[in-house]
Amino acid sequence: MTAGHQPVMLREVLELFAPRTGRRYLDCTFGGGGHTRALLLAAADVNVVALDRDPVAVERSGALRAEFGERFELIDSDFGRLADLAVEGFDGALMDLGVSSFQLDDVARGFSFRSDAPVDMRMDPRTGVPASRWLETATEEMLVRAVRDFGEELHWKRVVRALLAARGTGRLARTTTLAGVVAEAIPARDRHQSKIHPATRTFQGLRIAVNDELGALERALPAAFAKLKAGGVFVVVSFHSLEDRPVKQYFRRLCGLPENADDATPQDFRTRVAEALTRRPLTPGDAEIAANPRSRSAKLRAVRKL
Repeated sequence: MTAGHQPVMLREVLELFAPRTGRRYLDCTFGGGGHTRALLLAAADVNVVALDRDPVAVERSGALRAEFGERFELIDSDFGRLADLAVEGFDGALMDLGVSSFQLDDVARGFSFRSDAPVDMRMDPRTGVPASRWLETATEEMLVRAVRDFGEELHWKRVVRALLAARGTGRLARTTTLAGVVAEAIPARDRHQSKIHPATRTFQGLRIAVNDELGALERALPAAFAKLKAGGVFVVVSFHSLEDRPVKQYFRRLCGLPENADDATPQDFRTRVAEALTRRPLTPGDAEIAANPRSRSAKLRAVRKL
């Protein structure tokens, strides 16, 4: 892997899967292919079926196909449609959530405001509409959901008003001007005191909304678990609380535990179909964070199917 595209928490993933000869794994988020390649190299005759909805990732997978032949298969699909795919019987399943380094570093994809580009943000440019068009046509309620709920922006009212006011001006079409619209809506004191760019949270919320990331995750979690063999290990790496929360709740449900403080379901009505392999989420060590700063917010959770 090239610098900037290291697979996150690779050591922990391999330790949890403990790959052996002939085992079969499902990589739900192929991305740069780092986790898949490590699994294929870990033991003889390991097989990996990987998914990715990004056509660039599909093209990139050709190198692994050439190297490992029929031991590797890439399915051009969003993991939110995993339940519809005729693949099953895996010893392990992996989800590495969020945007890949390849997508972030491709200026033309419009995920980042650090370079000027069209505001696209689609993980699969073949489907849906660019974020720029979404911003021009979304209802106010949809904008609130994206900025307040998905972006967790404290000044969401100001930002939503600014986005609505900027419609038709052309300022929502480019990453730099969109970032400017958002930054101008944030009070000056908060702009200067914040450690992150004032548009960071809004860009995150827009990306999640445009790609239906949380909806896809909610569909994919039970689908991936269902495709595991008994004894199969399910590993999920998330990068912010909106991703980690549904993973935590789903894993607790699998383990027959209350999903949250408000879950008053009697124990007799719970079903335990998995055991927790991580009582608390694992996080990257200092060495990994130093080598790959993008890993700093990662949280890894894992369960084993009974």
